[in-house]
Amino acid sequence: MFDRSGIRLFRMRHRAAVVAAAAALALTGTAASAVAAVSGTAASATEHFQLMTTDVTTTTPPVIAYGVFTGVAADHMGNNVDQFVFGNGTFKIRHTAAKHGTRQHFNSRTCLFMLSQHGTFKLLSGTGKYAGITGHGTYQLTILFIGAKANGKCSHTLPPVAFQEQIKAVGPVHV
Repeated sequence: MFDRSGIRLFRMRHRAAVVAAAAALALTGTAASAVAAVSGTAASATEHFQLMTTDVTTTTPPVIAYGVFTGVAADHMGNNVDQFVFGNGTFKIRHTAAKHGTRQHFNSRTCLFMLSQHGTFKLLSGTGKYAGITGHGTYQLTILFIGAKANGKCSHTLPPVAFQEQIKAVGPVHV
């Protein structure tokens, strides 16, 4: 069974259990974005963040944000705090896995590894367009990969032959 240190080997410089945030549109995000963009006033609504990568070596996977604002960011990952870097500003996200919120399974015959984790996030310290941003919510992380084999056995040190990571989260945001 792979533990967090085993995942780190596969992810190389990229931690396995990280979050960003994303999912579910509660208010008309397009209208809220239009109001904020046109008037320069603050807006509040449900925000979505979605991260998807197949690159096991990336340290800055792309994030799509939509809802109260829409944009693309690079996620600079940390152990408990990530930083989303957009072209017009940044903000940090503190994420915490739920107690008993991580499930993983490894099949030593097929070298298939599956990890599912859920938890919460809180937005912190914005700059530029995101100065004063506040928000919180929940996230769901899914990692799926097929490990490489060496001498007929699953390797815990070689990069996987296929890798997918997806993070979705949702929560109210005020910009």
